[in-house]
Amino acid sequence: MKTVTEFQAKRMSGFLALSAFILMIVLEIYTLSTGIRTENTDLLFIIIPLFFGIILYGAGMFIVHPNEARVLVLFGKYIGTVRDAGFWWANPFTVKQHVSLRIRNFNSEKIKVNDLHGNPIEIAAVVVWHVIDSSRALFDVDNYEQFVAIQAETAIRTLATEYPYDAQDGERSSLRGNQQEIADALKVQLQTRLEVAGVEVIESRLSHLAYSPEIAQAMLRRQQAQAIIAARKLIVEGAVGMVDQALKSLAEQHIVTLDEEKKATMVNNLLVALVSESQAQPVINTGSLY
Repeated sequence: MKTVTEFQAKRMSGFLALSAFILMIVLEIYTLSTGIRTENTDLLFIIIPLFFGIILYGAGMFIVHPNEARVLVLFGKYIGTVRDAGFWWANPFTVKQHVSLRIRNFNSEKIKVNDLHGNPIEIAAVVVWHVIDSSRALFDVDNYEQFVAIQAETAIRTLATEYPYDAQDGERSSLRGNQQEIADALKVQLQTRLEVAGVEVIESRLSHLAYSPEIAQAMLRRQQAQAIIAARKLIVEGAVGMVDQALKSLAEQHIVTLDEEKKATMVNNLLVALVSESQAQPVINTGSLY
């Protein structure tokens, strides 16, 4: 497929063309009034062609608004694009197609897809984009707005299958845990797909991410179990550190001398008191340590 690259079209100031247009109208009126007054039918050979010339000349004037472009096509051939905002005149035989260069948002629908582990999830994204090459947008794809929508959904599906919803080992990137990395990866995929349409992706981010309803409860219980295990692990690590510090303090300050059996008993009691979910009940020993 031959790619068409945008270039600037030849055009003339619309105000200069408007001046010539007004002069032609004045000339037409003067010729017509003269012909009527003098009853000179020979002037019809000037009046009629001049009338059609005025209509044709006026068709060449057009306005370009800020952040838009007019693509000029002459008998099926692309002859350039006018991007500069203002009042212009170009070949009246050209078709002047409008292309918006404004920044747009595409908010995808919620898509159901399987992640890297095969878990069904719901995912959606918002894409910020704009046209940077008007000729590609019009001539290289059938409908560039529809093309953006389809390619965006395809990129979202592809991305979702390359990452797990949540990383279990904490080492691999995940859709939920590495949002900036996922956004960057999605932007790269989209830009690669949309470059053919002359579209630049400014930003892309996930707007919705959740497990599918049929497994949402099961995954929630798994996440809760993982959170409980992580919390327990932290509590045990802290309790062991506190017990170690307590034994070292007793030994350094020579408060009491404990044999291995009593150290084991003390460690057991302290760990039970620190790790237990219920509040520890103190037991006062009024007798001998042994």
